[in-house]
Amino acid sequence: MGKVYVVTSGKGGVGKTTTTANLGAALAMRGKRTLLIDTDTGLRNLDIALGLEGGIVYDLVDVVEEVCEPKRAILRHRNVDNLYLIPAAQTKDKSFVTMAQMRNLTEKIRPEYDFVLIDCPAGIEQGFESAVAGADGAIVVTVPELSGIRDADRVLGLLEKEEMAEQLLVINRMRPSLIRRGLMPDVEDVMNYLSINLLGAVPEDEKVVIAANTIELVITDPGSEAGRAFRNMAARLCGEKVELINFKEKKSFLQRIFKN
Repeated sequence: MGKVYVVTSGKGGVGKTTTTANLGAALAMRGKRTLLIDTDTGLRNLDIALGLEGGIVYDLVDVVEEVCEPKRAILRHRNVDNLYLIPAAQTKDKSFVTMAQMRNLTEKIRPEYDFVLIDCPAGIEQGFESAVAGADGAIVVTVPELSGIRDADRVLGLLEKEEMAEQLLVINRMRPSLIRRGLMPDVEDVMNYLSINLLGAVPEDEKVVIAANTIELVITDPGSEAGRAFRNMAARLCGEKVELINFKEKKSFLQRIFKN
């Protein structure tokens, strides 16, 4: 039976969809049959990140409303074997997919995949609740900013209420130069605040932007530090022990901010 993770965040713009696409592709490149589900109804972007926007006939709403079988909506990635996508609907809103429908869908498809990653809408409204309902675990994406950390903490509280057994953290857009100067939280700072297991930390990398604008996946670039971070995360999800990228700073950012 495949493992189902919801990829979520407390706010938009932290790299949640980029994480879903690249982590999913990294798992697939390790030979893991991987399905990505975009639940951001009305604001889908995962299909663009994967270069599959031109092939959509059916979407997630069609699947949960039983207009079609899941296999009719599933798109296969053109360049990455073992990577598949169920796109979100573009002309509906988030109320069209219920918690019960997501639970039914994930139970139906999990035997066919090693991993299912659900790209959750930003925020904590109904779209969040529906996406979380079908998951075994959660991957929470944040950035090393005070507002982002606080929002991630709020999401973790909601996941606790949902009795989500496994919760993993991805810290995106780390900037070593700012960390060394004490102007950005280090990994240790964020972990001390959130008290959650770390899946990985991704350095700021202009190649992520270049890949997005050229409809590529940054993990395919062997020179990308961000790509290496995503590949390492996939290895950890597969049970391997991989050393974290070192962002160690000289003094604690949060200790400097909260002196008292």
